[in-house]
Amino acid sequence: MTIVDERVAAFDRLGDDFHGNMVVGTGIDLDVLRRAGIEHADAFASVTNGDNRNIMAAQIAMVVFKVPRVITRIYDPIREEVYREIGLETVCSTTIISDIVHGYIAGGVNRAHATPAAAAEPAGR
Repeated sequence: MTIVDERVAAFDRLGDDFHGNMVVGTGIDLDVLRRAGIEHADAFASVTNGDNRNIMAAQIAMVVFKVPRVITRIYDPIREEVYREIGLETVCSTTIISDIVHGYIAGGVNRAHATPAAAAEPAGR
């Protein structure tokens, strides 16, 4: 596994048990992607905080490097729908989180956790 990030400090968050490769740069730079080994990649995920960059990186991985499995995180649900229609595999964290919050409010179940939190007495009761 290889992680690409523009900030060296971001690699610290991977922890000591991460034994993959770390490449400094951006996922839309062809030379950076080549240094990361994209030409031999089985899968590619673009998960920056920007929809445009994620979409561009995913398209480069699909079209230029022919990576077999490409997925990208998109925050804008409308944009996600458009890109899915043209064949880009996406995940919209905004929609997923909205569904989880709605499910908790409507049914009291937080699907984000495998086990429920301990029941607490609501404040002021």
